[in-house]
Amino acid sequence: MRLLLAEDEKRLAELVARALRAEGYAVHVVHDGETALAELSAHGYDAAVLDVGLPERDGLAVSAELRQRNVRVPILMLTARDSIAERVAGLDAGADDYLVKPFEFAELFARVRALLRRQPAVLPAVLGVADLALDTRSHVVTRAGRELSLTPKEYTMLQYLVRHAGRVVTRAELVEHVWDDRQDPGSNAIDVYVGRLRRKVDRDAAVPLIHTRRGTGYIVADLRDAIRGGAPSAD
Repeated sequence: MRLLLAEDEKRLAELVARALRAEGYAVHVVHDGETALAELSAHGYDAAVLDVGLPERDGLAVSAELRQRNVRVPILMLTARDSIAERVAGLDAGADDYLVKPFEFAELFARVRALLRRQPAVLPAVLGVADLALDTRSHVVTRAGRELSLTPKEYTMLQYLVRHAGRVVTRAELVEHVWDDRQDPGSNAIDVYVGRLRRKVDRDAAVPLIHTRRGTGYIVADLRDAIRGGAPSAD
């Protein structure tokens, strides 16, 4: 999942970005409202974390302008002011949720997960294909009832593939939604991560679920079902 973090306090921005990346999110950081507005208007982010007190254009103005432009990205607003009026203003400006500084990272992660489950369409509490199940709240993944041990990056990649099960996910999509501007996926990093997922998800399974479309991307599907466009290669 790709997030935009707009925070003018650079040290705090780096700390929050580092924590979110450790959870497996791809994070792009900006430090003013005009840049945040341009990024969110032009690119497909899965969610945005906006500080209210941004320079050039504050978080409330950014949120309101995005909604006027019909940009439906989920927005979590950050503020140092804990007042009912402030929270009401943020929600009225189009924010989906509100978090007061200082905050615990555990609460930030939980609120981001909640946003990603709700928008742009409701994400189920459990995603699944065949006997593979992903709990989007706890990030627990099981195959045939057996819990799989995944790194945050592996979980993020698998969740994106499962969210789009039955269709080919291109390498470009994975780069956009799983890696961020400070991470270079390299020429073979995606193949390496897909290989790791195959070993964990499809190991000892009667039916493999992760397949490759050569030259295009990857697809998660049960081969016992009809797959549009023919059967994918399973290299």
